[in-house]
Amino acid sequence: MNMQPSHPSSARALLHSVFGYSVFRMQQEAIVDHVVTGGDALVLMPTGGGKSLCYQIPAMLRPGVGVIVSPLIALMQDQVDALKLNGVRAALLNSTLTQEAAREVEQSLLNSELDMLYVAPERLLMARTLNLLERCQVSLFAIDEAHCVSQWGHDFRPEYVQLSILHQRFPAVPRIALTATADGSTRREIIQRLALEDARQFISSFDRPNIRYRISENNGNSREQLLRFIRNEHPDDAGIVYCLSRKRVDEVASWLSSKDLIALPYHAGLSAEQRQQNQQRFLREDSVIIVATIAFGMGIDKPDVRFVAHLNLPKSLEAYYQETGRAGRDGQPANAWMMYGLQDVITLKKMQATSEAPEDIKRVEHHKLDAMLGLCELTSCRRQALLRYFGDELPDPCGNCDTCLQPPETWDATAAAQKALSCVHRTGQRFGVSYLVDVLLGKNDERIRRFGHDSVSTYGIGKEHTQNEWRDLYRQLIARGMLAVDLEGHGGLHLIEASRPVLRGEQQLYLRKFSAKTKNRTRKSGSANRFAETGNNKLWQALRSRRQQLADEKGIPAYMIFHDATLAEMLENRPENLAQLANVTGVGERKLADYGEAFLDVLNEYRDIETDSQTDTEAETLQLFRSGLEPDGIAEARGLKTTTIYNHLANAITRGEVQLEEVVPLATTQLDSIRFAIESNESGQRLKPVFDSLEGEYSYEVLRCVRAAMAC
Repeated sequence: MNMQPSHPSSARALLHSVFGYSVFRMQQEAIVDHVVTGGDALVLMPTGGGKSLCYQIPAMLRPGVGVIVSPLIALMQDQVDALKLNGVRAALLNSTLTQEAAREVEQSLLNSELDMLYVAPERLLMARTLNLLERCQVSLFAIDEAHCVSQWGHDFRPEYVQLSILHQRFPAVPRIALTATADGSTRREIIQRLALEDARQFISSFDRPNIRYRISENNGNSREQLLRFIRNEHPDDAGIVYCLSRKRVDEVASWLSSKDLIALPYHAGLSAEQRQQNQQRFLREDSVIIVATIAFGMGIDKPDVRFVAHLNLPKSLEAYYQETGRAGRDGQPANAWMMYGLQDVITLKKMQATSEAPEDIKRVEHHKLDAMLGLCELTSCRRQALLRYFGDELPDPCGNCDTCLQPPETWDATAAAQKALSCVHRTGQRFGVSYLVDVLLGKNDERIRRFGHDSVSTYGIGKEHTQNEWRDLYRQLIARGMLAVDLEGHGGLHLIEASRPVLRGEQQLYLRKFSAKTKNRTRKSGSANRFAETGNNKLWQALRSRRQQLADEKGIPAYMIFHDATLAEMLENRPENLAQLANVTGVGERKLADYGEAFLDVLNEYRDIETDSQTDTEAETLQLFRSGLEPDGIAEARGLKTTTIYNHLANAITRGEVQLEEVVPLATTQLDSIRFAIESNESGQRLKPVFDSLEGEYSYEVLRCVRAAMAC
């Protein structure tokens, strides 16, 4: 597969022939060209933006083997398998290999029989591996998940800090560091620690427009709301549910399973074998939901995750962006859905305070959590705020987040906030939220009487609001930095300087209106739902079933055969032969040869599912046809595929609403030969054998119409 560096058209040729894409996206082509010519690069590109192509294509264009450093041993095999399916000579070298298998890979490396080698950082840094690479021709080093080098990050890997040795030992080999998550300080750390000072930086927009961001307050029924969300919007879809603790993961996974969903737990408390088994089921099967702690996810390459849900607050916007970015990698609609509450804030702050991290790291973590809270309490576009955090500007509101779709109402909370803050002061700044709310509501409580707080001025002055509303108010005050939590004690609240202007009446405070009940939104997102709505669900499920069958035969995840987006394009365009199938995005030469006929069989089998009644869209087609328009003209006028128009006309022929000769102006001898071929077809409804027996002389549209007439 290796080729000498040449004109960028070679890169475009590989893009189409190997990976099945017709055009590069975003800055891919510029990155490929830069690395192919020997330049170092730092690439920041959103998850699903196609980072892997930025090093895979240069590795094939440059002489030698591309070495890809990946932090996740468990996923290397899947990445290698995917490349092999595309005809790329790829291998991995890590601790999962037997000694004999490792020697075979090493020999292939020395024999120049590999295009790409995936290696864990620990393995790469071994003297044996470095010496082995010095005996080979290395085309490039790709350092994936480069944010792992940052000690401030949530995915820090100490081995990554040592990867600057690549520049020292292989100064002439280009290096490309890639990540989807890095703010300004993390970028500077990547450059410094990996010795990439002279590298060209390629920073794409962090925007993932296909993801809908939705954040709600947890009013105590988060599990039920999660279940409604999944059933209403993502039935049969793959998804990830993140929880803060292992116990919560086990509880939620068990509860979802009891509701007839396939929900599997994943956390560090499970055995390595159980984690691996659950991860493999998630990767290789459809409709599996993983319930996990943050131990799960980095490097997950499953493209058809339709939703990521958080039942607890993430620790930072970096973590939130990284985790939600695992949804919709195929570019299809996806949801990032989150519920959080006051207890999340207190728990995370306590975890930070009691950690053994140095004080400077604690300060950074504190600021990151504050930024996360700020996103949750926004009343303006969430996507704009999220992108701004990463130094990326979105000029206009996105129109695809909850605050855009259903703008939250605000209210003048100044008076209520003064009561809440005064209650903290009057009770000695040492009690938690539940106690403070009881005081405001004037509860007849022995503890309140014992402390004498039934005689303070704030006792019973808050009866205009409910218990949940006061808790909501306190959460927003903490999120806005007007109250601090005593993390070393028992979660008591105390006033800080930022609260004084409100207390003194010098500043008005507008907050989100209390949400009496989270609305049950039923907007559909996800390809399976869309196809069900358009009546194509049977064909969609048949395509997925054939994909799963082929994947099971090879022992690989279904998405490695074709992504959902590729199946969706097949369903939309209805290719009728290999030449047309080759134009579908994601169908490269190797996959066309290996799987093309299998999917054409499904498409042709379902091509002529007749309908018993005329639909509105068929009626419009028939009206235009009777007005004198040809099928091609109708398709252009309606913005539909010509194949779709012929489907409408074939159904009309079946119902006797139009004659075959009006649709298919062929000679009687030609029609007779087609009828004979259909009658001689032993495979029933499948038209491909008919098409082949007639040596492709007549299109599937014509065959479909003739068969429809024969059924009358």
